[in-house]
Amino acid sequence: MLDKTYRPTEVEARLYAEWLERDAFVASGNGEPWCLMMPPPNVTGSLHMGHALTFTVQDTLTRFERKRGRRALWQPGMDHAGIATQMVVERKLAAEGHERRAMGRDAFLQEVWAWKEESGGAIGRQLRRLGASPDWSRERFTMDEGLSAAVVKVFVELHRQGLIYKDKRLVNWDPKLQTAISDLEVVQTEVDGSLWHFRYPIVERPGEFITVATTRPETMLGDSGVAVHPEDERYRHLHGLHAMLPIVGRKIRIVADEYSDPEKGTGAVKITPAHDFNDFEVGKRHGLAQISVLDREGRIAGEGVPAALVGLDRFEARKRVVQAMEEAGLLDKVEKHKHMVPHGDRSGVPIEPYLTDQWYCDAATLAKKPIEAVESGKTVFVPKQYENTFFEWMRNIQPWCISRQLWWGHRIPAWYGPDGQVFVAESEAQAEADAAAHYGHAVELTRDPDVLDTWFSSALWPFSTLGWPEQTPELEAFYPTDVLVTGFDIIFFWVARMMMMGCWFMGDVPFRTVYIHGLVRDETGQKMSKTKGNVVDPLDLVDQYGADALRFGILASLAQGRDIKFGEARVQGYRNFVTKLWNACRFAELNGVVLDPAFDPRTARQQLNRWILGRLATTASEVTEALAAYRFNDAAMGLYRFIWDGFCDWYLELAKPFFQGGDDEAAAAETRRTMGYVLANVLQLLNPLAPFVTEELHARLFGTPDGRLISDPWPELPDGLNDAEAVAEIEWLIGAISAIRAARADVNVPAAAVLDLQVEEASLLTRARLQRHRPALERLARVGSIALDAARPEGGVAQLVVDEATFVLPLGSAIDLDAERKRLAKEIEKARKDSAAAAGRLRNPGFLAKADPDVVEEIRARVGELDQRAARLEKALAAL
Repeated sequence: MLDKTYRPTEVEARLYAEWLERDAFVASGNGEPWCLMMPPPNVTGSLHMGHALTFTVQDTLTRFERKRGRRALWQPGMDHAGIATQMVVERKLAAEGHERRAMGRDAFLQEVWAWKEESGGAIGRQLRRLGASPDWSRERFTMDEGLSAAVVKVFVELHRQGLIYKDKRLVNWDPKLQTAISDLEVVQTEVDGSLWHFRYPIVERPGEFITVATTRPETMLGDSGVAVHPEDERYRHLHGLHAMLPIVGRKIRIVADEYSDPEKGTGAVKITPAHDFNDFEVGKRHGLAQISVLDREGRIAGEGVPAALVGLDRFEARKRVVQAMEEAGLLDKVEKHKHMVPHGDRSGVPIEPYLTDQWYCDAATLAKKPIEAVESGKTVFVPKQYENTFFEWMRNIQPWCISRQLWWGHRIPAWYGPDGQVFVAESEAQAEADAAAHYGHAVELTRDPDVLDTWFSSALWPFSTLGWPEQTPELEAFYPTDVLVTGFDIIFFWVARMMMMGCWFMGDVPFRTVYIHGLVRDETGQKMSKTKGNVVDPLDLVDQYGADALRFGILASLAQGRDIKFGEARVQGYRNFVTKLWNACRFAELNGVVLDPAFDPRTARQQLNRWILGRLATTASEVTEALAAYRFNDAAMGLYRFIWDGFCDWYLELAKPFFQGGDDEAAAAETRRTMGYVLANVLQLLNPLAPFVTEELHARLFGTPDGRLISDPWPELPDGLNDAEAVAEIEWLIGAISAIRAARADVNVPAAAVLDLQVEEASLLTRARLQRHRPALERLARVGSIALDAARPEGGVAQLVVDEATFVLPLGSAIDLDAERKRLAKEIEKARKDSAAAAGRLRNPGFLAKADPDVVEEIRARVGELDQRAARLEKALAAL
């Protein structure tokens, strides 16, 4: 017997253990292979709402395909997260009185591995709380032996092909962590700063100056040029001349370059090729010197720098430079300036463009095949609009900096000889052999200290996790994978790079479809952040409302191409939906509902049963189509409407008389079998979206073993269940009851009051329906007598139209007519006023230009709702 209340905390852990014991997540059987790669979460990570969204979608798809008979593999794994993990362990060691460099590399790495075994990977355990069903027996780690071998092989082969090389270029440099970092690890932060205007003397024209503006005065020490626009008449006479760089005393060339914007600032731009990405390109075009004036820790260093500044922190040096320029009379002015400054997302310090030797990958060459694959439709983006994002990045791609100055990660397989000659090999023994062949004798080699960018190993994920470079059965069966689920923010950093490596090494794309979802925002549409205090913890929601309510809330909100507005209230609402389903099943159980394997739904005779069976067939078709097309909100809301509205609110209510001792036992038996059939199938349809409650209900209601529903086949309903006559009959009844209820509510008729019903201009069909469904109208619409074509009574009435007939409800003494007229007039006035105010915002060009499109759509919908409400109330007032 089902409990009165569903308690998810008592059910979820038990069912998850049952699934694991049954090997329910293992890709098995003889079905057509289907594969989805889990974006490997960081080993340091913990579950947040972005994870909850991504993994709920992936789990829903996997469960759906598993039930459709596919040999479905959801490949799980964890990323070693180079910078994040190194920082975690360094902080741990610092608390214990230890320092990484003092320990040495080998000892530190032992500490990292120990931390990983004891404390890392908490997010994997948290995913289980969400109901995630990947094949945990195949879980991989980007630093495990097999994946490490794949990384080395790829690096060596690309180097031999000339696609990996070493170069001196600008990188994003984190002075605190002392490593290059990727664009993804840079956060643009708005700061209140200053814009300093400096005057540089013109060497060839004594007494004349050129004024430049900068937010980073300390970098002027590395200036090697000043750029002006070729068409800027103010500076045309200075082209090719030189400015004298103050403080340093170095002559720098004035060059004409379109990078300079005549409308911005003074129109003249100081060029520091070694400390600015744009300046680096300008410097290359004009052959300007690349002069570094900062060291790895962001302190002043380099030849030609005044001795008094050497060793100063960059921000202290900034003050000294400004002071020196002011004392020299070369500080023109200072303006307050709010601007964006890149910060390291891990260290929190401002990032410096830094000129250094790094390893690079020729991304432009590797990008060609993925571009062709998307252009030809071999890989499809859903929604399609993200193909433009992909193309924009790939067609303008820059060399990929793949080295990091860390200890934790895949160490670059490169060794250096005494003269700096590099030997790239899959093992140290091979490098030594190559060196001996090069020099003619054995030499001592020094290994490159750097490790590879974390994204390098992640780029191999779709094939390295399946056993490559070995030709495994899994690789043959599951590559290319079917779909990748991810957010738009890592199209560049992960999706594109997986496509590069897959096309290059496997000769085929790594996935056929890329489903891109939006971001999870708070209920007002703001991005979630700890600073704003609007972060929602998914595990708190699971604890309070259950995993199914959270999952269903996410999926019901997930419209293609749009961000999700999400909050606790939404999950609470879908907890009520879970409760509604539980109560419906409990009602069925109490009324002897059974699952009869021999029941053929096409034999049902009762119109009510044929109606719900037709609704079930339509819903099954729509949900299947929606999930296959990645329209998760359509699938979720289709099930919601069927269960809440169609099944619970109407079918159960209209079926109650069959269970209350009526004379037609055959009709009651048919209804029990129909209800059992419908519930069994709808639990199957809902199972991928809400796995826990559906498993529990199916087991308790129909006696199936715990955890079996996950492997049961997807419902395939027989043809012929849609009965147009039954649909028309029951939908008429539902429409009539709903219209009467709405009319009563509009004029505040007390819920318990029974009103007579007068029907005018009714057709023969409507008259027959009124007769057949009189008991339902009396019970569910609180209708007393039903009179056809009677004279209208004096006084107020509520009036409504159902099909061709006019329904009139004499109000008599049920309400205070004068008070109700005043209330309705007030409500109409308020609705019209609110509608006008909202419509006014939509007519404001300034608002439309700045407002979020989702907000605009909400306001439009609100205007429509208010206008409809006002019109309905006006009709009610007119009838009174």
